[in-house]
Amino acid sequence: MFVRDAGDRAVLVEYADLADAMANYRSLAASRIDSVVDLVPATRTVLVRHNGNRDAVLAWVRSTEPSAQEVEDDTDTVVVAVTYDGEDLSDVAEATGLTVAEVVRAHTEQTWTVAFGGFAPGFGYLVGQDDRLTVPRRTTPRTTVPAGSVGLAGQFSGVYPRSSPGGWQLIGRTGAVLWDVERDPPALLRPGVTVRFEQR
Repeated sequence: MFVRDAGDRAVLVEYADLADAMANYRSLAASRIDSVVDLVPATRTVLVRHNGNRDAVLAWVRSTEPSAQEVEDDTDTVVVAVTYDGEDLSDVAEATGLTVAEVVRAHTEQTWTVAFGGFAPGFGYLVGQDDRLTVPRRTTPRTTVPAGSVGLAGQFSGVYPRSSPGGWQLIGRTGAVLWDVERDPPALLRPGVTVRFEQR
């Protein structure tokens, strides 16, 4: 772990890899102290925004042990219904050596966890336990990807919350609303949330 200041009201905590960052984010989120304003996880970091009590925050960050993977609890799992008819589904099957049906099963038969958010409001980078679906981004990104498109890129799966450019391999689509300013919180897929995809 390496900690550096990010202005006078935040510290950036760097970890060895994504798994380490996720484990530490879980612990920090579960044991959050009053001095913490916000926690923002990323691929290998957690940004800790604070109220100016830097010393207390540093002591807390350094003394907090990483959490083991949480026990699956389906009552807290977001279920996203997906129609698996994406433009790149056959390409993903070919790249992974799976059949189309096996790609769908691999995507639906595992629990995904939102590692962090980014790219667009409501976009969650999801990681699973099955690395057979690890595929590269498209060599040529699309100028427009429809809202609700479900894709794969590297070790991640994700759902486009709105129409935007994108280079992920599209395997399906959902009608789930990923970002709604009238909802509290607005993002359906927030860091730490577990997700199951369900074929419809």
